[in-house]
Amino acid sequence: MPHKLIIFEDNARLRQSLELLLNDEKTFRVMASYPDCRNAIEAIEETAAELIVMDIDMPGMNGVEGVKMIKSTYPDVKVVMHTVFDDDTRIFDSICAGADGYLLKNTSPLQLIRSLEEVMEGGAPMSPFVAQKVFQHFRTQPILNDDFNLTPREKEVLELLVKGNSYKMIANTCSVSIDTVKRHLQNIYHKLHVNCGTEAVAKAIRHRIV
Repeated sequence: MPHKLIIFEDNARLRQSLELLLNDEKTFRVMASYPDCRNAIEAIEETAAELIVMDIDMPGMNGVEGVKMIKSTYPDVKVVMHTVFDDDTRIFDSICAGADGYLLKNTSPLQLIRSLEEVMEGGAPMSPFVAQKVFQHFRTQPILNDDFNLTPREKEVLELLVKGNSYKMIANTCSVSIDTVKRHLQNIYHKLHVNCGTEAVAKAIRHRIV
């Protein structure tokens, strides 16, 4: 069954392009698309959407506010930011609001699809530049020493996730299967008491686990 998806993007041409790209009826089904996210809750109720592709700079309500609204009502719905903004404020505001991923609009179509697939599997896709920003930011925060009893392999997998690697890249680096990577990540999430890859990345860097 394809994952049900909604797009919030105020650029009409880009919105149409995203619909054509993502509505393959195999991996994803675009249930609806809108130029703003003011009626996001109603849209999710009507479509039973599992995944949101969210722009930031939209009229009426920006994407960060949209994420907060969605997550307060539907915490399990995945929200991936898709934006031109790469400044610290918008990146961290989005993550703190509950975004499950942060991709820049210069992300290639193929990588966008792979990233959305990854977030539905529990990953936290970020454009490499964004991952670097997150890494640098949390490196400046106060040190909280706690390794949460992670095994050496789990620490290795977590460090690769922090650096923005996809499941496939982690599997290749560690010479294991993608299913093994997923099992390691589930164990990591459990030990860190987090629910998703974005939270794991933030906690890992803040606690100097990697």
